[in-house]
Amino acid sequence: MLAIRLEKELEKQVAELAAARGSNKSTVVREAVIRYLEDQEDIALARRAKKGRGRAKSIGEVRKALGLDR
Repeated sequence: MLAIRLEKELEKQVAELAAARGSNKSTVVREAVIRYLEDQEDIALARRAKKGRGRAKSIGEVRKALGLDR
């Protein structure tokens, strides 16, 4: 479990979003944290690829890997 303190305005925005979605504040914040962490992972992968630590694949390789070419 994690407890955080938010500025009043930010907490109000979270509460309004939760109400609009028929959810609760914990769910809204949890989903936001998950998205943030996924974005950070994507950024790290992109940086590694840019530095040459990742191997780019051709569109043909991707199509074959996904079973799109017959």
